[in-house]
Amino acid sequence: MIRFTQIIFLAQFFITVNSYSTCNPHRRTVDSASKFQISSISPQRCYWNTHNYPAASTAQLRQNNHGMNNNFLKNSPSKNVGSLNMSDSAKPAMNSQEKKGFFSKITSSLPPANERKKLVPLAMMFFCILFNYTILRDTKDVLMITAPKSGAEVIPFIKTYVNLPAAIGFTVIYSKLCDNMEQKNVFYSCVIPFLLFFASFALIIYPNAGALHPHAFVDKVAAILPLGFSAPLAIVRNWSYALFYVMAEMWGSVVASLLFWSFANEVTTVDEAKKYYPLFGLGANVALIFSGQYVKWVSKMRANLAPGVDAWGMSLKYLMGAVMASGGALIGIFSYMQRNVLTDPACVDVAARAKPKKKKVKMSMKDSFKFLVDSPYIRNLATLVISYGMCINIVEVTWKSKLKLAFPNPNDYSAFMGNFSSVTGAVTLVMMLIGRTIFQKFGWRVAALVTPSMIAVTGLAFFALNIFAPTFVPVATALGTTPLMLAVLIGAAQNILSKSSKYALFDPCKEMAYIPLDQESKTKGKAAVDVIGNPLGKSGGSFIQQVLIFGVGSLAAATPYLAVILAGLIVVWFKAANSLGAQFNDAMAVVESE
Repeated sequence: MIRFTQIIFLAQFFITVNSYSTCNPHRRTVDSASKFQISSISPQRCYWNTHNYPAASTAQLRQNNHGMNNNFLKNSPSKNVGSLNMSDSAKPAMNSQEKKGFFSKITSSLPPANERKKLVPLAMMFFCILFNYTILRDTKDVLMITAPKSGAEVIPFIKTYVNLPAAIGFTVIYSKLCDNMEQKNVFYSCVIPFLLFFASFALIIYPNAGALHPHAFVDKVAAILPLGFSAPLAIVRNWSYALFYVMAEMWGSVVASLLFWSFANEVTTVDEAKKYYPLFGLGANVALIFSGQYVKWVSKMRANLAPGVDAWGMSLKYLMGAVMASGGALIGIFSYMQRNVLTDPACVDVAARAKPKKKKVKMSMKDSFKFLVDSPYIRNLATLVISYGMCINIVEVTWKSKLKLAFPNPNDYSAFMGNFSSVTGAVTLVMMLIGRTIFQKFGWRVAALVTPSMIAVTGLAFFALNIFAPTFVPVATALGTTPLMLAVLIGAAQNILSKSSKYALFDPCKEMAYIPLDQESKTKGKAAVDVIGNPLGKSGGSFIQQVLIFGVGSLAAATPYLAVILAGLIVVWFKAANSLGAQFNDAMAVVESE
């Protein structure tokens, strides 16, 4: 397993190399006729200082700024200098200078103390949020897909008819909370109910699922309705699992996308965001690695339980216990920042925060929606989020249907998802390092186009493997696997690369785009884009799949049509990203001129 200290050292080494590669390699300063210094901007070089040299020696030494010549020193008018041979007594001094140069390199690559004071807690908060989200995401899939008389085909229905209404309802509540509470109290009011639900699910709801789920009633209804209603009925049959699925999805939309990034935008400047937003995910994606391995460990523990023991009930207690512990740490870190960071003038503009805020204009849901639709800037942002949700959903549901065929046992399914999450975290760490360079060298627009490009290449390759499956039989045989397992692995690679580019580039791009907006657009615009836009994108992809399933009979038969729709969505995504790139540059120019 990758050690956290090794990851941080790699990140700092990468930052150092990038920073120093653009510097002038040498700089020479002379402060007086009797004192000179030959120095290098890079801290890898030693600093040489000599004192009390005559003017003639100094002039000659200027011509030898890369070394000291013994013959020159012998002919020097100064009788006090003598020969500058490397004596044994001089070696410890040089080693000391080399050590200072090494430590200077390390310290110069770190952010200033006032920035570290807020960036480190922010990274830890993101770590806790994604640690929980990884566990919740893997658990919700196993619960819902392996539930009685359920499968991957229920995902489009649950995202359309359960997740989307829940997201819209939360947006209304969140808007009311923002109008009547301070932002820190809004954070507590949103996070704590999530944690209480997940704890109650493991301790109360799941152990009593047999009594809570109306299997007999649904069986009677299923006998009357056509077979096409089996997926919606599976949601009713396993309603508590569907509720857990929605709450797990909402944790990603509400806590990760909305609450965390709103708080991060509040305490960071634009310059800090450009430098550090891509690196926030370093600690967060270490969480993906650890949480993935934790899920795998719990899966193995389930397999070793004695017969008759409720394996899933036991594993849920371990999984939700970890979620509660991480959630408690998240709240503690947020509280620390409220007390120690937001009150420090070196970290934030305390005077600006202390000014009385303008009275908020209360808007109805209809007026808020009209406000967002009338703003081309917010509309483009929403298009980016919706396009990502639709594209990833179109590919992911097809992949999960293959995944259930390959791993029908819940233990095997969960163990595979644990490894999947760990690999996603490792790949994302690499993408984070690359992403910082992309932001610095190519700017916001190019960084925003990486994710749709990645999904276009890998998604269409996955669909091609499914559409032309007989063609790839010899390839699968040569690799010692089956066409089904080859499709599972290619789909996993598609998901890993798409999600890593999202975490490393798409999310930072999206959050940077909010910074130059006014407070009204930031608060209500972000709530609508993140909380409605994410589910709307996934629900839109789900609705397309539902129509195609009813039209052509099965998800497998709908695959060619889904590939064409995916290509069309990518085109729309590219246009919105290009348009928003120009608008973002204009908005930043206005902010910088003020």
